[in-house]
Amino acid sequence: MPFGLCNAPATFERLMETRLQKANLKLSPKKCRFFRKEVSYLGHIISADGVKTDPGKTKAVVDWPRPETVHDLRSFLGLCTYYRRFVRNFSAIARPLHKLTEARTNFNWTEECEKSFNSLKQALITSPVLTYPRTDKEFILDTDASNEGIGAVLSQKIGNEECVIAYFSKSLGKPERNYCVTRKELLAIVKSIEHFHNYLYGRKFLLRTDHASLRWLLNFREPEGQIARWIQRLQEYDFEIQHRKGTSHGNADALSRRPCKENCKHCTNAEKKFGMETDISVKVLTTEDAWSSSEVQKAQLEDPAIKPILERKLNSEDRPSWQEIAPESPATKRYWALWDSLHLKDGVLYRKWESDDGSSCRWQLILPKSRIQEVLRETHDSASGGHFGVMKTLSKTRERFYWDRLRADVEKWCRECHACGARKGPKTRTKGRLQRYNVGAPFERMALDILGPLPVTTKGNRYVLVLMDYFTKWPEAIPIPDQEASTVAEELVRAWISRYGVPMILHSDQGTNFNSALFTELCKLLGILKTRTTALHPESDGMVERFNRTILNHLSLFVSKNQTDWDTHLPLFLLAYRSADHEATGCTPADMLFGRTLRLPCDILFGRPSDTPSSPNEYLNNLEARLENVHVFTRERIKFASEQMKTRYDSGATGYHFREGDQVWMYNRKRRRGLGPKLQQNWEGPYTFVKKLNDVIYRVQRSPNAKPKVIHINPLTPTVLLITVRCNKTTGTSVIEEGSSGTNMESRFPAI
Repeated sequence: MPFGLCNAPATFERLMETRLQKANLKLSPKKCRFFRKEVSYLGHIISADGVKTDPGKTKAVVDWPRPETVHDLRSFLGLCTYYRRFVRNFSAIARPLHKLTEARTNFNWTEECEKSFNSLKQALITSPVLTYPRTDKEFILDTDASNEGIGAVLSQKIGNEECVIAYFSKSLGKPERNYCVTRKELLAIVKSIEHFHNYLYGRKFLLRTDHASLRWLLNFREPEGQIARWIQRLQEYDFEIQHRKGTSHGNADALSRRPCKENCKHCTNAEKKFGMETDISVKVLTTEDAWSSSEVQKAQLEDPAIKPILERKLNSEDRPSWQEIAPESPATKRYWALWDSLHLKDGVLYRKWESDDGSSCRWQLILPKSRIQEVLRETHDSASGGHFGVMKTLSKTRERFYWDRLRADVEKWCRECHACGARKGPKTRTKGRLQRYNVGAPFERMALDILGPLPVTTKGNRYVLVLMDYFTKWPEAIPIPDQEASTVAEELVRAWISRYGVPMILHSDQGTNFNSALFTELCKLLGILKTRTTALHPESDGMVERFNRTILNHLSLFVSKNQTDWDTHLPLFLLAYRSADHEATGCTPADMLFGRTLRLPCDILFGRPSDTPSSPNEYLNNLEARLENVHVFTRERIKFASEQMKTRYDSGATGYHFREGDQVWMYNRKRRRGLGPKLQQNWEGPYTFVKKLNDVIYRVQRSPNAKPKVIHINPLTPTVLLITVRCNKTTGTSVIEEGSSGTNMESRFPAI
């Protein structure tokens, strides 16, 4: 094996060990050491006990003067890094020094740097002896993570002692420092196993961590993104995970002893999936005392409506007279009316309910007002409650409890349940009236949108940039490889502005590419007024959305089976569309823009006489007259078509008017990878109505600290639709008025 290749040293060493005598090779006596208990080798001392640093080499580190420049500091760190496997948590100790070597950082030697400098020198002087790995013993890998770095210790248990084989540490980058606790701990496992790959691959080992949630996170059935990639990488190794307490693990970070408290979807979903939330048996044990006879009796005596009845039952069996009960509340009087059905069981007041034929009876606990929410939460909101409707919840509650106005409380609870509202939504949807925006000249207002993603073509295109003029309906469809703001802006200038000039108004949806700083600056530079649709209301850009569907219909008829040639069919599709009459204008886009009919292949095939003008002036005059007539005709057609559209659309409008402070749901249908759309909750909220901007645009807010949203009325609906029927005394007719649960109906409509 010639020298210079990466495996030449290993080949030479193997040759010396196996073929030295057979090949009749000679060794230089000056370079040989015999009968030694320890040997110096490449800056290390090798002995029967293990490997340690060479004091002769580390003396240079101990005597190293304090670095004055970045160059000196890098030289010092380079020498220290050579021995980093002897120093536990090397990266954490050296981090202040590494920060000084970063680009655009002033060389400011602080007290923290001095401490790190001295700690490294001291650690190398007192470095431990690392034992040799043994193939007949199981490897033990301890991992740990902090806010600044990750570390690991590889060891083996020899006799009754755990002997260290090597240390590993790594500083966290800026994105990694933003990870939640669980992801940092999992990162420590992944990086440590990769570092000790040569020791661990192909043999079973014990992995110890102080983060209990990693035991179930590695068994997550349907992981996503980065977590999925990490878990797939760990599948190559055979290991058993063992949890150790933080005190035994030498980890001072208390947060790592529990699942992370940040809003980490990986950890939160896994907690729910593997039952790490409060178990039902724990709930029973913790609530058993709260529902003991003594506690329930105490709660009944604290309820002002139940107290007079219970005290009388406890002292005697005599029913109080009406004169005695008259000063009490209406609820107490209703309990008094049920006196014969009320009985004491272990000092607690119950109602005995019997069926009409007396064949069955049940005991209903007289529930104090303080316990109503807890009961309804269990009979409706819990897994055993099932979030069923009013009648099922009412039946389940009546089977076990009784209190004054029970039905009204159950109806109110079911009606205001946020989980039910988010999933089921309203029976009828809110729909605002159509707002018209007609234009009267070419390129006065144009719209653009991105169609895709589509299959990647042989030319590398995946999206279509769609541009269309509102007046002439002239379209452009440009295949593009990505939808970055720079790509969209470049194609807008190249394919539209360079040919037809700068439009006055540019309308798009709320895509990030259209609202980027680059695109905003382009519109400002060219004097374009940029407008956009409201959130969750693509109908505001309906013209290009409808044109997108036309494109897809056409391409589906002509693309090949592998669908990688769709971009080659776009030019002829545009020719066909530009030469066809548009339903709204009654003219072709070519007539509207050029004042002439496009010459098509069928004209060449079948023949068509041409009307050639006698002179340029004649052509210009005819063109001006033709364009004027076409534009006047088109303006009337657009006005008529928009009126017809508004009439049809407004026939289904609800005309609901929100008031400030009303609670509303917002319909937001989302698609998430790995989640079934049929199990999604499509309604968000409740939001609070803040302000009405125009007839159909509203500003809503999720919470006082949240950022307000500007939303079209269509995705909004009141959390609860309340209908009040009032009689008009003057006309004698009934008036139906609506309101939401966030509005005080009694104050708005006083009793008649």
